[in-house]
Amino acid sequence: MKNSTDATIAKIDDNGYPRASTISNIKTDGIKTVWFSTGLSSHKVKFFKLNNKASVCYCDGENNITLIGTIEILSDPELKKQLWVDWFINHFPGGVTDPNYCILKFTTNSAFFWIDNQYEEIELKGE
Repeated sequence: MKNSTDATIAKIDDNGYPRASTISNIKTDGIKTVWFSTGLSSHKVKFFKLNNKASVCYCDGENNITLIGTIEILSDPELKKQLWVDWFINHFPGGVTDPNYCILKFTTNSAFFWIDNQYEEIELKGE
């Protein structure tokens, strides 16, 4: 996960259907917490405000890790500064203080691993 540049994130749209999209991986804290960036005006934020349940999937060849959990939408200036990546300027021309720039914090409740043809599930909720 730490070495992945991208992940797939799924959310529930306003019609109740799952909607998946690719999102750039910024930072991971093991499998428990993952941070992404998006715009406050994005569909992702719109959907997560209605329903904060999400799934994140990382894939490397035939191996994958799927996480199930919740999203928090954060606009803390210090966190935004800490997680800023130079290429974000392409999406947020105002830089780290761009009012549209926000952080998505994903917290894992359960994880599903398919690695080297072995399957395993881990529950993290309540830890």
